[in-house]
Amino acid sequence: MSAPAGGAVVPAVATLLSAIEHLEDTIDAENSAFEAGVPFDIDEINRRKSRCLLELSRAARAMPPGSDPELAARVAGLKAKLERNCYILSVQLAAAQEVASILDEAMREAESDGTYSAAMGRSERSR
Repeated sequence: MSAPAGGAVVPAVATLLSAIEHLEDTIDAENSAFEAGVPFDIDEINRRKSRCLLELSRAARAMPPGSDPELAARVAGLKAKLERNCYILSVQLAAAQEVASILDEAMREAESDGTYSAAMGRSERSR
């Protein structure tokens, strides 16, 4: 951590590093659960992420000017974890959309008696 000449850690940097660690832990837990296919409480994970983001934004506002090499490295690591989380969530969303599309098609087929198809009805009207 950042230590001035006296050796003490700058409190604002320590607070921000702690906030980053909490957010990383939460993101790691979500990524692990999705990748392992184990059930988890998505509402709780979202609450934790919201609290972490609030903690992170408050800590960032209290930061003194200047850069800290450890802090820059931790932010880069957090960014990589967030990018991975975004990818995992996009895969989950695409899968959910595909399942919804399959279910929608199955419901349409189940409701139809087979007399007319939607495509046939449209082609008849266009003549």
